Amino acid sequence: MRARTIVSVAVSACVVLVACACGPERTKEDTDAKPSQPSASTTAEEPSATPSASARTEKPSATPTGDQPAPRTKEGAIERYEQYLHALGHEDIDTVCDVAGPAAKKAQDQGLGPCTSTYATVLQMISPAQKKALQTATVDPKRVVVRTPAKVEMPVDAVRASATFSESDLGSYTLEYLKNDWYITD
Repeated sequence: MRARTIVSVAVSACVVLVACACGPERTKEDTDAKPSQPSASTTAEEPSATPSASARTEKPSATPTGDQPAPRTKEGAIERYEQYLHALGHEDIDTVCDVAGPAAKKAQDQGLGPCTSTYATVLQMISPAQKKALQTATVDPKRVVVRTPAKVEMPVDAVRASATFSESDLGSYTLEYLKNDWYITD
């Protein structure tokens, strides 16, 4: 794996950790599945290890809707990469590790450790302003490079956000269509 990819994975891991410190919110399904847990309103004065429901509702989903595969198109790859960027901004390590799983596995095989701990480190390296910018970041389709119908490159200069990102703090990525969805592989 290239050194910049390892650095990018480490940076991304730090971003994810910082987001996890804020905690995702609970969804209605989580609340329904665990009725014995107190609501956010009953624990407002006490710190809780359980995140509030309002925080989790903003968390992007890492899976395509329904049983349909994600589109195997440039637009599908861009949508998935934006999902990854937004997850970094929200410190949603589960989504980040889902999208970046194949690249994170390569990094782990080269001695970096599991995705969740690596991205926890990456999240610490991303500034609060950059995290906020990632929450609404978009990708300029004109700058995306389609190598094959199943392989797309997302250069860092394709990311459109209110903060500036470079190769050293965000990096460029390759997404490949695997198992009916797009994943970061390098």
